[in-house]
Amino acid sequence: MNIKRLILEGENVCLDFKKTISNAEKIAKTLVAFANNKGGKLLIGVADDGTIKGVKSEDEERYMITKAAHTCCKPAIEPKFEEIYVDDKLVLVVDIPQSEIKPHYALDEQKKWWVYFRVNDKSILASKIIVDVLKEHNNESGQLIFYSDQEKKLLSYLAEHGRITLKDFSKLTRSSYKKAQKIIVSFILAGILTPNTSEKEEYFTANQLK
Repeated sequence: MNIKRLILEGENVCLDFKKTISNAEKIAKTLVAFANNKGGKLLIGVADDGTIKGVKSEDEERYMITKAAHTCCKPAIEPKFEEIYVDDKLVLVVDIPQSEIKPHYALDEQKKWWVYFRVNDKSILASKIIVDVLKEHNNESGQLIFYSDQEKKLLSYLAEHGRITLKDFSKLTRSSYKKAQKIIVSFILAGILTPNTSEKEEYFTANQLK
């Protein structure tokens, strides 16, 4: 594994840097977000700017991550560890596989359980739509899309505007939030839509179909 090459890629949907682990609840968010998405790697001993600092005690870091994975993640997560020396500094690589039993919940410092999801380089609180998508993934047996007028309106709107919110889609089709959400979830599962989150709202964009 070429750690320097990984670091040059920067933090992304499958990669996160941590100089050190000091809080089980905080790191549980990242573990859960990776497991709920495509999986990912944590590089412990690497600062946010990519500077390799090294870990002082890999045993302490392993203990904290294992504790977080087993007591602050529900269902529990099983991380895999690898120790790699880079310029005489030890980097602990933590591999979190994509889960087959989504969604996973992380325990916060107020003892409440929340679902997190990885979007770009952030571990974000999952919306109800994302939670529904994660639950549906467990029962997925191939998505069959029926293109009714509502689905056609969704695709036409996206072709013109590039993005749509649940509120916009519900208004566009004059349908309930529940029905509009069901259609959006089916499109996400089929790989037609991608969920995006900004500071203001959650919105959906169309994938490039091959």
